[in-house]
Amino acid sequence: MPVARNILNGWRVVVIDDEADSLEVATRILVYYGAHVETAQEGLTGVKLVQQSRPHFIVCDLSMPGMDGWQVLRLLKDDQSTMTIPVIALTAHAMPGDRDRAVGAGFHNYLSKPLKPATFIMDLLKLLIDVPDFEPLKHEIEKSYEV
Repeated sequence: MPVARNILNGWRVVVIDDEADSLEVATRILVYYGAHVETAQEGLTGVKLVQQSRPHFIVCDLSMPGMDGWQVLRLLKDDQSTMTIPVIALTAHAMPGDRDRAVGAGFHNYLSKPLKPATFIMDLLKLLIDVPDFEPLKHEIEKSYEV
């Protein structure tokens, strides 16, 4: 069963990635499913954007010049106003143990790049379904597809 097109209506998302292609793919798909998306192409700008917009969740690349995703996460987790916002890591270098390392550092989970338009939304929703704030969406997610 397909994912309901409005499943993310009303949700604010920040995507932080230095790669324009990844930003575009994530943004187009999230907007298609109803999310309001704001983007940043570098870490510090992303942190400031998160502090201003208070999104429901963040998708953040790990490997960026300047401030990488690990540093972004540390700043967000050290800030009382952003510390509980789930952050999904993006990595092009998925290796065994990367998920454990990312989760151990404080990321909610991670997705491998390149992002696959055909499966991105389902992959993302599967990672977010256990976030307590997403409980209202859980029923809708489960209706849309089998978890």
